[in-house]
Amino acid sequence: MITKIKLLLFMFFATGILFIACKKTEYKLGDLKSPSGLTLTTAIAGVDAANPNGNGSGTVVITATASSAITYNIDFGDGKTQVVPSGAITYKYTNPGTYDYTITVNAVGTAGIISTISKKIKVFVAFEIPANILQSLTNGSSQVWMTDKNAPGHFGVGPNDQFSPIWYAAPPNTREPCAYDDEITFSKDANNNVFMAVNNKGENFSIGAATGFYGFSGGDGCYAINTGGNKKLAFMDATSTSTSANSTRIQFTVPGNGIINFGTGGTTYEILSITSTTVSLRNIGADGNAWYQKLKIK
Repeated sequence: MITKIKLLLFMFFATGILFIACKKTEYKLGDLKSPSGLTLTTAIAGVDAANPNGNGSGTVVITATASSAITYNIDFGDGKTQVVPSGAITYKYTNPGTYDYTITVNAVGTAGIISTISKKIKVFVAFEIPANILQSLTNGSSQVWMTDKNAPGHFGVGPNDQFSPIWYAAPPNTREPCAYDDEITFSKDANNNVFMAVNNKGENFSIGAATGFYGFSGGDGCYAINTGGNKKLAFMDATSTSTSANSTRIQFTVPGNGIINFGTGGTTYEILSITSTTVSLRNIGADGNAWYQKLKIK
């Protein structure tokens, strides 16, 4: 009899333990809330009438807000994303040029519920000019240059697949006076944009193949070419086949007729070499040849 009682008690406790072990833990998630009232605003640095896509810094202030949002996942439209708990971030685009970007924000609520908003913006990013070139050209602010008339090859020409004046390199001080009196001022602003102004004292030299480009007719000679005032230069990586052995691999384009010192009909100049006192330039002229000029600080 006692043995039966012990057996019954054992079965009772075993059943109780099994019941407790099998009982599931219950969790309460609370209310599931979807972010509502999602807004997205952007402010591109330096936007004004003259710079509708920004000042070239590429900086954009992005602000997303929503009720019941725990965090925000922002896709900047340039292949990069970032989780931004506050919804506010200052982002810098880096691809040189003017491009459209679609910013997409996913506002995340409880249990991962998402609300989404997108906005397209157009941002201008200036090419980042190497520091040594920027400093040498402008001396940190503004600097005046002239033709280095005493340097061999200060005026020259060669085939467009080469990077030296193979056909002709002017001996010192042998060209027309109008090619020697120009003053070329390179300056920069607070955003490292570079500008150039040319005081040609009334005339520039032009090769005969380019006189029509400047609005004249005739052969090699001096012409009353309008240099166009203070011009903002567009810098970029060189598009030629040069190498680091014969070039800095940086070029710039001069708006308007593109003239710096003597005219070839070219508007894009590759910087072959530069120091704090000298610079050597190459451009492709209207005749398809590579033309060279050397400048020095005044």
